[in-house]
Amino acid sequence: MSERVVIIGGTSGIGLATAELLLGRGCEVVVAGRSAERLELALKHLDGAAQGRTVDASDEGQLAEFFAGVGPFDHLVVTLTANGGVTSLLDLTPAELRRHNEGKLIPQLLSVKAALGTLRADGSVTLLGAVSSQLSAPGLVVLASSNAGVETAARILAAELAPRRVNAVSPGVIDTPWWDWVPAEARQQTLDGAGAGTAVGRVGRPEEVAHAIAFLVENTYTTGVVLPVDGGARLGVTAG
Repeated sequence: MSERVVIIGGTSGIGLATAELLLGRGCEVVVAGRSAERLELALKHLDGAAQGRTVDASDEGQLAEFFAGVGPFDHLVVTLTANGGVTSLLDLTPAELRRHNEGKLIPQLLSVKAALGTLRADGSVTLLGAVSSQLSAPGLVVLASSNAGVETAARILAAELAPRRVNAVSPGVIDTPWWDWVPAEARQQTLDGAGAGTAVGRVGRPEEVAHAIAFLVENTYTTGVVLPVDGGARLGVTAG
């Protein structure tokens, strides 16, 4: 019997790539996101092989209704994130700090909480952090703190929710729609610059992060891990 995977944030970017990969490995996949339009496009991209539902993961009532409708399942993947968030401390506003945490840390944790009633007792949870949690570059105070919160939560929940497995992936710069907040004329230049600062000399692709998520879903002896998928960005070296 195929295993059932719920991907919240599965309508674009890393989440969509993960859905595509796991479908190819024989899983039954449910993708979810806030936008009905994005959900429709994602289901078309997946050739109708996945199920789909809309949900606002910042709303506990919607989450309860969502998981009740999904029913029992084996693995939860949450790839929700807010875009932007690059700012210095002097330019930081309470609104920006709230926006980023309400777009990432809060809905990820609420999703896990809401899933517990129907998630298999020895199933898995995979969360999405980011390599900014390990960097010290100016301007990353919002991004780094939010992602560090997600990654720390994964380690804590691995102990709290055992025998369920809980892990996180920590991607570097990945070429996804997350970068749509950068003006079009500067987007490629920004990505090229970020790629040049990695040990492998390029930015990542969504499917590369999806492979890491699939490993964490499938490997039944891995828990409490934050798995970097960053091209070596955290190493502070560049490709020679």
